[in-house]
Amino acid sequence: MNNFLEVWKTLMLFGGIAIIVAGLVYYLLYFFRLSIIPDFKSKYDFINTSEIAWLKRVFLIVGIGVAFLINTYASETIKEMGAWFFVRFFFGVAGATLIAYIAALVLDYWYPTKINSKLRKWRYMPRINPKTGDKMKLLSEDEEDVHLDAGMIAEENVFSIDYDVWIDEKTKEVKIEKYPGHLTALRCNNCGFYTMRVVKEEIVEKYEDGSPKELLKNYQCSYCKNKRATQFNISTKEADDYKNIKPKSTKSPRNVELVKIEIRAGHKGNKFYEFQSIEEAQAFLEAFDFDKLA
Repeated sequence: MNNFLEVWKTLMLFGGIAIIVAGLVYYLLYFFRLSIIPDFKSKYDFINTSEIAWLKRVFLIVGIGVAFLINTYASETIKEMGAWFFVRFFFGVAGATLIAYIAALVLDYWYPTKINSKLRKWRYMPRINPKTGDKMKLLSEDEEDVHLDAGMIAEENVFSIDYDVWIDEKTKEVKIEKYPGHLTALRCNNCGFYTMRVVKEEIVEKYEDGSPKELLKNYQCSYCKNKRATQFNISTKEADDYKNIKPKSTKSPRNVELVKIEIRAGHKGNKFYEFQSIEEAQAFLEAFDFDKLA
């Protein structure tokens, strides 16, 4: 039995160190993977879709390593397979679970506000025309519309998709980049654009006590006007309605470069939105709905 405990101690010690080192290597691998992506838009997409999931795996690996090291505690005093051996094993599992759980909470609710600065960096990093080597100019919301087709403009109007238009002022070459919008809109099966939004809701079934049970949502495409309806179970979750919130000013002062809105969404965490004008922010608030929250 003593031989088993010695082997166990050695396995837990060196195994724990190796696993933690592996977690750190995996963490550095993320930045290496990011560094070899040449295109700024591709970097943005990689960070937006992968960074949080990647960091969760890092903390999970480190948590397992910590669980191994916990199982080396008081190895000199534990000489047999008694209750303390299993208590220590339980604390090891609990420690790994706690690390992974706390990390998941931090990454889901706090870290997104930090990752936003990284996304802004790569989204607005000046683009270079690969043909000429010249810097390209990012057009404003008003300037870019001439380079977007009607479907793209419709997607922007419902905040489901956001387009950035970069132009080489010398050659007039245009580069259009597509980003997720602030609100979620469905893809229209008719025209293919993400412009299908809810226009009407009605209760179609109730419980015996009169409370609503089934909800019928009627959708209409803001581009091609195609319609459809889908039935849903009534959600038990509640949220404050922000539709009636309007800014005091209806015109953007000339010295306003950015409008930032923070929405405290309870269990969904705080959401931050940025706009280039007060008019755009006002249009967003008028269209805002928690059901469409991205």
